Amino acid sequence: MALQKTLSLLLLLLLTLLGLGLVQPSYGQFMYQRFLRQHVDSEETGGTDLYCNMIMQTRGMTRPTCKQFNTFIHADIGAINNICRNPNIHICSTTNIWCKNGKMNCHEGVVSITDCRDTGSSSAPNCRYGARASTRCVVIACEGNPPVPVHFDRYYPAGVMAPWLTFNLLLE
Repeated sequence: MALQKTLSLLLLLLLTLLGLGLVQPSYGQFMYQRFLRQHVDSEETGGTDLYCNMIMQTRGMTRPTCKQFNTFIHADIGAINNICRNPNIHICSTTNIWCKNGKMNCHEGVVSITDCRDTGSSSAPNCRYGARASTRCVVIACEGNPPVPVHFDRYYPAGVMAPWLTFNLLLE
């Protein structure tokens, strides 16, 4: 009886701490939330300098210094999660995808993006950005179970064979 009461109190304490936000999410969950903040904007189509100026500031990438370059993906989070969860569907290439860090946890998909590049004509926190909108094959690192995106690795033009594939074919 005393053990059951102790367990009940511990469960109540844990739920209270979760409710107050005092128990931190896992590292993978932190990286997922960071990926969403830094690279996902499903509400807008982007593509303008004004868009980049606003989103870079609201997402906290103009303090303490102006972030030089950032890419935003314009797709709903379900579509982005599916890039991680369907690794055997090679939309952009026909091989396994290595991340730049040497790990084998990268996956790819075709999405609309906006690149925001610091123009160098201002200083933090009033950074000014130039925008470029396009459709690209993005390569993202995924972790967890179920896998979720945790890092934007790179991109290349949609409809073009990946540069690392071209090099691999030359070696064969």
